[in-house]
Amino acid sequence: MNVDVLLPLALAFIMFSVGLSLRGADFRAVFARPAGLAVGLAGQLLLVPLAALAVAVAAGLPGPLAAGLLILGACPGGASSGFLTHLARGNAALSISLTVISSLAALFTFPLLAHWALGAFADTPLAAAVGEVGQLPVGRLIGSVLLVTTLPVLLGMAARRFAPGASARVERPVGRIATAFFAAIVIGTFAAHRNTILDNLAAVGPATLALNFAVMAGGWWLARLAGCGRPDRVAVAMECGLQNAGLAIFVALGLLHRPELAVAAVVYALVMNFGALGLLFVARRPPAAVPVSG
Repeated sequence: MNVDVLLPLALAFIMFSVGLSLRGADFRAVFARPAGLAVGLAGQLLLVPLAALAVAVAAGLPGPLAAGLLILGACPGGASSGFLTHLARGNAALSISLTVISSLAALFTFPLLAHWALGAFADTPLAAAVGEVGQLPVGRLIGSVLLVTTLPVLLGMAARRFAPGASARVERPVGRIATAFFAAIVIGTFAAHRNTILDNLAAVGPATLALNFAVMAGGWWLARLAGCGRPDRVAVAMECGLQNAGLAIFVALGLLHRPELAVAAVVYALVMNFGALGLLFVARRPPAAVPVSG
């Protein structure tokens, strides 16, 4: 099997492991208390693109690198956000809901934002390619959401519902295997793009790192401002920080045939895991005890 087959299978298994910990009531609660959903979508559709613009300007990135960063900012959340939210003891049902909804919304928002990014920051030769941005791989995008995220989660939930004893026994070992798969995906991403990452880390690495931390902190702050609890804040922060870099890379290479536009997404695909792991470490720490005055 090649990586194009192994990667979706690994992601599907990871999401199946998340589904083993979820119930239908978890998703009903997301829509019954929609504050987390609302701020999560605002973060994904507004905060992330605006932060990408601010970072590109502040860092003084050259046109193609800046445009690539904005194309990345226009992408929906990635499938791994649900798994890392689960590991961080956040609201995995909220994270998965945000991934699905933002991915469907991206069919309309991504072309608009990407057109603007290319027109505002890219060099003149890109103007002729702008029209191709609207030719998103709709089937591939929806298929990835359904086959890699939604269906595996539903299968995990069904296993918990109809075979609770067996599910409880395998949940821990399945979770460990899923964690190993996730680590392998991160290492494999670096190995597959190591030349691009190493060659451009100095040029775009600080900007991608700044973007990742800015949107994760911004997502946490938005959720806190909306009165969301700690699990929802974790979910929103993860969703804002973990972008679908694969979509940005596909658009840059497959549609526009401009490798320089993929640089920011390739580097971000590695860098975003550091921010996510940092949030995971902080979120898993118990809240500080409040001293009781005598």
